[in-house]
Amino acid sequence: MRRSLLALNFAIMVVGTAGSPLVLRLYFLRGGRRKWLSSWLQTGGWPLLLLPLLVSYALRRHRQKSMYLMTPRLFLSCAALGLLTGVDDLLYAYGVSYLPVSTSSLLVSTQLAFTALFAFLIVRQRLTASSANAVALLCVGAAMLGLNARADRPTGESRGRYYAGFAMTLAAAALYGLVLPLVELSQAAYARAAGRAVGYTLVMEMQLVMGFFATLFSTVGMIVNNDFPAIPREAQEFGLGPAGYYMVLVGCAILFQFFFLGTVGAIYYGSALLAGVVIALLIPVAEVLAVVFFDEPFNSTKGVALVLSLWGFASYFYGEFKANKAKEDPDHKCGHDQVS
Repeated sequence: MRRSLLALNFAIMVVGTAGSPLVLRLYFLRGGRRKWLSSWLQTGGWPLLLLPLLVSYALRRHRQKSMYLMTPRLFLSCAALGLLTGVDDLLYAYGVSYLPVSTSSLLVSTQLAFTALFAFLIVRQRLTASSANAVALLCVGAAMLGLNARADRPTGESRGRYYAGFAMTLAAAALYGLVLPLVELSQAAYARAAGRAVGYTLVMEMQLVMGFFATLFSTVGMIVNNDFPAIPREAQEFGLGPAGYYMVLVGCAILFQFFFLGTVGAIYYGSALLAGVVIALLIPVAEVLAVVFFDEPFNSTKGVALVLSLWGFASYFYGEFKANKAKEDPDHKCGHDQVS
């Protein structure tokens, strides 16, 4: 069951990570202009988690008195993390509205650097030479993209908006790099307090609470910005028609829910740093799809930045492989001596 859930978790993470930025960018390319609405869409699909949770509760009702696993302390932690996620969603929405998907995806890959740093500070995740090398390479790649503004800027986009999108996307990567270790810390604190391991049902409960409060944050922004009355008008003016408009909104909400649930699940099965690595590894997929579907330019500077990113990922995985092998070798020798 654990292997099946692990495979399912990473499958939905792949779909969500690769597909969500494309659909969100499609919203802006075809005439969408609402930043708060696009922020809301990133977590507005949280009710989708109610169905698997209800199934889980039904299967456990004879074995457990309480219907839910979450404690009041964990609920408050997830609520705070949800509000941070809401801020991150807004920053990301602004970045995607101003930048090509291929550029924003490369910038999002710097999240691995921030995750490694915050994981070291918050959950004492070791920072090896390979991790530091990956961080340095990702930062160099992001700097190269910043110097490439003239060639990369979309037609009709001002230089100020391009750099604003650049800065907001980096800020979104940094903030989510902070959120991931905090999620891992919350899971570890629950396990210590409850005296039992964290289960996948609790992972879904955490994502539901985080999604609810992130959506609440965006809902307040939509109300203040008068986004709700503007939705029917925007649908009529949308490049794909009203039906296409609502399909894009629904598809965006579903894909982002896949991304967030898959990310929290990756933390459950591994660590915050593992989640950051998986997200970063899927960045090239989004870049290639953006070039294919949106005909975005992919110049030599982006190519070098992508190579540096892949080099960073390879460095990280090589370091992890060596570390795991070093851990296994002493155990193997010890077991051999005992048998002898």
